[in-house]
Amino acid sequence: MTTIFELVATALNALSPTVPYGLGTYLCDGELPDQYLAYSLIDGVPEQHADNVEKHRSYRVQVSIFSRSGLAVLPGVDAAMLAAGFTKGPEHQLDRDDESGHYGLAKDYFYLSS
Repeated sequence: MTTIFELVATALNALSPTVPYGLGTYLCDGELPDQYLAYSLIDGVPEQHADNVEKHRSYRVQVSIFSRSGLAVLPGVDAAMLAAGFTKGPEHQLDRDDESGHYGLAKDYFYLSS
């Protein structure tokens, strides 16, 4: 069985190496790139059981986009995640990081496994 983490990494690979990404936080040696992604699992909720066995689970993952040039031009995260079978959820702006100069946008996606 493929894990939710593998599914997200496979989806985001479509944007790499142009836009690097990491699980939880993006780690690098030296200065952060001008644009990068970080993803995390928000929750995984069982949706259906039969014969005392879980049949379906829905996952909510968050992909955060960080960019020094602002949020007007962003990488195609939506297209990559939708192509991998995710659906779009809420999104919200993150506070600008005064230390690195990055603006941020957090986007949630849902996935129903069976």
